[in-house]
Amino acid sequence: MQVAVVVAMASLVAACGGGGGGGSSNNSNNDGINSLPAGPTQQPIAVGAANTVAITVDKGLKNVINIPTVSVQVCVPGTQTCQVIDHVQLDTGSYGLRIVSTALALALPVTQVNGSQQLAECTSFADGFTWGSVRTADVTIGQKQAPSLPVQIIGDLPAASVPATCTGVPENTVDDLRVNGILGIGVKPNDCGTTCLDASSSNYYGCTGNSCTRTIAATNVQVANPVPNFSGGDSNGVIVQLPPVSNTGAASAQGTLVFGINTQSNNTLTAAQTTFLSDPAGDLPGSTFNGNPAVALFDTGSNGYFFDDSTLAACGSNEPGFYCPPAAQTRPFTVKGTGSASATVNMNVVSAATLIASGTNFAFNDLAGEGIRSGWVDLGLPFFFGRYVYFGMNQSASGGAAPFIAF
Repeated sequence: MQVAVVVAMASLVAACGGGGGGGSSNNSNNDGINSLPAGPTQQPIAVGAANTVAITVDKGLKNVINIPTVSVQVCVPGTQTCQVIDHVQLDTGSYGLRIVSTALALALPVTQVNGSQQLAECTSFADGFTWGSVRTADVTIGQKQAPSLPVQIIGDLPAASVPATCTGVPENTVDDLRVNGILGIGVKPNDCGTTCLDASSSNYYGCTGNSCTRTIAATNVQVANPVPNFSGGDSNGVIVQLPPVSNTGAASAQGTLVFGINTQSNNTLTAAQTTFLSDPAGDLPGSTFNGNPAVALFDTGSNGYFFDDSTLAACGSNEPGFYCPPAAQTRPFTVKGTGSASATVNMNVVSAATLIASGTNFAFNDLAGEGIRSGWVDLGLPFFFGRYVYFGMNQSASGGAAPFIAF
């Protein structure tokens, strides 16, 4: 399962609220910020059409920077017993809806397997894991509904039920995740696919009481991406639209999530966008960084650019895992998928300590940190500001279109 960083900058929460150690709020030419190349300038369309929903980047629930969120309505299937969950992180690097149990007041029906066992999932993220049951809900985002959708309820099972094979740092509360849930809208239709048809490689567990063992999970019970399951169309992809922000950041940013590609007048894929055929997970494996082969990951769930570059100064203990160069830098990255199309992305990098020094800005287009996986370049939220980024759903299993990324 391809899931990227959920809150890569958790260690900076205190600094975001109260100033960063070693940083300066003086964004002078000495920092090099004013000499950075200009970024993209596309503006999001207005929210209002049935296939649109608002994206908000601000201080959120826990003063964490670069966390895009949306609101999602969940209902007991087939009823009007519903609840709107706000501050759900928009994540193009994962697949499916996951809600923290304490944010949910509804009793959703439990999915059972192997007779009477409760189905649960251990979902691995780059900085930990979520553990919780799989349940069913009617999910509505904006005005688009995915009926009877398998979702994960994070943290609703006792800690004693976490199996030994579910390892890492538990992230099962709002305090852990800094959001009320995660909405995974990457290109895959579900979060595991055929891998989980083999119990030995499955993320899923059958639970009786606190005893949980790995189990086969058919694709129809796996946590599912709501977009391909929308009734009424606009289900073949999404467009993430965020406004440009200055190189010194902004207090907030308001964008638009558009459902469907080439299905309405507001979601046309034009010749101005370059289309890249991706692998089944939505990544571009033919890319190049610093002269070496690389895989490009397009992930709103990562709050910075993440890549390995020994020439960039690390921040140290105040902002661990992030870069703090004494002067602003730009790193070019050539992205290429499984086809012939390629493009160069200029990743601007400003010291994390400088960016967070004011304590009032929460949207940045030039935050970067150390790579989360060797040979990968994570184009996190900074990449999305000022762009329309298209994610074409993987419909190949049903004889439909192959997945793609376009911008």
